[in-house]
Amino acid sequence: MVGYTLYTDLKVSEVATLFGVDPISLLTANSIDISYPDVENHILPSQLFLKIPITCSCVDGIRKSVATRYKTRPSDSLSTIANSVYGGLVSADQLKEANSISDPSVLDAGQTLIVPLPCTCFNGTDNSLPAVYLSYVVQPIDTLAGIAASYSTTVTDLQNVNAMGSTTISAGDILAVPLSACASNFPRYASDFGLIVPNGSYAITASHCVQCSCGSGSSNLYCMPASLAVSCSSMQCQNSNLMLGNVTMQQSSAGCNVTSCSYSGFANGTIMTTLSTSLQPRCPGPQQFPPVIPPPSTVTKESMYSPSPAPSQSGGPGTSLPGSGVVPSSGSLPGFTPANGPTASISGNVASACSFVSPLVAFQVAVALCVVVGLTHLSYSA
Repeated sequence: MVGYTLYTDLKVSEVATLFGVDPISLLTANSIDISYPDVENHILPSQLFLKIPITCSCVDGIRKSVATRYKTRPSDSLSTIANSVYGGLVSADQLKEANSISDPSVLDAGQTLIVPLPCTCFNGTDNSLPAVYLSYVVQPIDTLAGIAASYSTTVTDLQNVNAMGSTTISAGDILAVPLSACASNFPRYASDFGLIVPNGSYAITASHCVQCSCGSGSSNLYCMPASLAVSCSSMQCQNSNLMLGNVTMQQSSAGCNVTSCSYSGFANGTIMTTLSTSLQPRCPGPQQFPPVIPPPSTVTKESMYSPSPAPSQSGGPGTSLPGSGVVPSSGSLPGFTPANGPTASISGNVASACSFVSPLVAFQVAVALCVVVGLTHLSYSA
């Protein structure tokens, strides 16, 4: 993953093409609402800071990004491509070497260049915990302490990760910044094996059929049907009426029986699910979804040249969603129906059940479901 500041106004699809990534993956990585009409053609403002989910692989311990390609324009030079178009994520010398260019002053319009973007390989962990590494270009106003605070890490951790002997940094330096994340446990044959999602964001997978989220401060990956209108294979758990992402809870004298239908990866065009049941001391609280924001049209002070985990912080200007958005809810409360899967129900003396709905079509709410049945029954008895 790399941190990138737009050098000019660009459509979502143009930014995605610049880095060779899926436009929807670009949006979900920045917790931007994908339900907006024609969102891929939305124009993002110049100087907006984004996290770009490039693919990174390790070969013999060497960090390498999957080759990004750029088609040159008449006014381009290696310097402008490196410093302006790609915001300092690559240098002119690196472009020259990667493309075996003997005379950097001669570039043909329409020529395709390989862009060797920086990425970091630390086995997807930081201090033995799941992490995604962001390649961040230091800005003139940055300090190491400020970057650490913005990304909920420590100066010591940044120094260790980047093999720094001091806290001195200079504009243009590229730092590897660990972002706490939620890791998956899919089988190796799954096409999305190794999926890992940074805290406070989403990922789209299974051919746009499944969205996975990692709540702020969480280490548990939660996956459910995506809100996109695409053709998908069955998402129902075998030998159950539960759909992917559904959770039911039943209070008993021994504790809380929790049954869930979880995502297990995507293989050969099939969405794999797993039905699991466990007895827990108490029923878990509602699923916490990261807040989503509308596609940005203006740049705030926080989203300009700053190490921000998202284009803007939740709760501030620009976090409201369109009135047509659907609120995440459970189907067991009057007036609410889930967007995916069977409607859950509450029995006055048996169980309380819940199913969570896509948060990427609306803003975060406290999903007040999973009511403890004992209390529900008590209120009816009264």
